Amino acid sequence: MTELAKPTEWKLDHLRLAIKAAGVALWAWNVDTDEFTMDEQGFALWGLAWSKTVTFEQLSAHIHPADRDRVRAAFTATRAILGPYETDFRILIEDEVRWVAARGQGEDSGIVGRTMFGIFLDVTGRKQAEEGNELLAGEMSHRVKNLLSIASGLTAISSHSATSVQEMATELTERLTALGRAHDLVRPLPGGQGDAALLGDLLTVLLAPYDDLGAFKGRLRVAVERMGVGQSSATAVALVIHELATNSMKYGALSMASGTLDISSDADGDDVVLRWVERGGPKVDAPNGLGGFGSKLLQRSVTSQLGGRIDYEWSEGGLIVTLRMLRARLAL
Repeated sequence: MTELAKPTEWKLDHLRLAIKAAGVALWAWNVDTDEFTMDEQGFALWGLAWSKTVTFEQLSAHIHPADRDRVRAAFTATRAILGPYETDFRILIEDEVRWVAARGQGEDSGIVGRTMFGIFLDVTGRKQAEEGNELLAGEMSHRVKNLLSIASGLTAISSHSATSVQEMATELTERLTALGRAHDLVRPLPGGQGDAALLGDLLTVLLAPYDDLGAFKGRLRVAVERMGVGQSSATAVALVIHELATNSMKYGALSMASGTLDISSDADGDDVVLRWVERGGPKVDAPNGLGGFGSKLLQRSVTSQLGGRIDYEWSEGGLIVTLRMLRARLAL
C-alpha cells in the first residue's frame, strides 16, 4: 500500500483540484489599498465576471443590506483578532440569496506584503437546513402550545357536561384522540407551502373508529371535493366531526346495526357546505332548550374557527346536519 505523500511533496495541481472539489474560493486582501484578489471560483461564487482585483466596496454592494454593516465591521475587526476567525453572511445574486462563510487569520498573523489571506465557502445548503430545523422547532412549539390550550378548554367543557369522573375521563380521552388523528394528517409541506391535509382523508380518518365497529363496517360513506385543510381548521373540523359521531353513536343512526351515515359536500360561492345525513336509525327529536356543552363546543368551533354556521334538520328519516364553512378559513 502506497503511503500518502507528505504535504511538502504535494503537487500544486493536486492542491488546486482538492480546493476546487471542496468548493473553496481563495481570496487575498491588501489591508492598505483595500483591494481583494480572488480566484475564478471566488468570482463565480459572488456572481461577478473575473477581474484582476475587486475593491471591498464593490463586493459590499452584493452583500445583503441587513448583513452589510456587520460584515464591514467584522472584516475591520480582523486586524485586532488573535487567531482564526469566521463570519457568515448573505449575498444577493440577482433574485438568488446565497450564504457565504468567510474564514481567515486575524491580528496580521501570516500577513505577507501587507496582504491577508483567507477563503470563502458557499454554505447555503447548511444555512437552509438550519433554517428548516428552526422552522420545524417553531412549528412544533406552536402546535404544542395550541394543543395544551385546546386540552385545557376541553377539560373544562368535559367537567361541566359529565356526571361522573369516569364519564369525564372517557369524553376527554375520546376528544383528544380525535385531535391526535387529525394532526397526524397535517404536516409541514416543503418549500414554505404551509400545512395541509385533504378534507376527504381527514373525515375518513376521524370516522374510521366508528366504521370498524363490526355492524357499522361499510355503512359510512364520504364523498367530498378534493381540497386542503390547514392545521388550525383541522383542529376545529376534528372536534365537530367527533361530537357529531359521538351523538350519533348514543342517539342516532350509528346506534343501530341498520344505520348509515353519508357525508357529502357542495360549493356555494366562498363557502364549502358539508352535509351529514343519517338514515336507518331510531326516530330523533329536536332537543329541548339550548343544548349541552357538546352543542356549545360545536357552535363555537364552527363560528369562531371556521367562519360559518351549523344547522340541524330533525327529519323523520334521521338527522341531517348542514355545516357551512368559509373556504378561505379551511386553508388556515
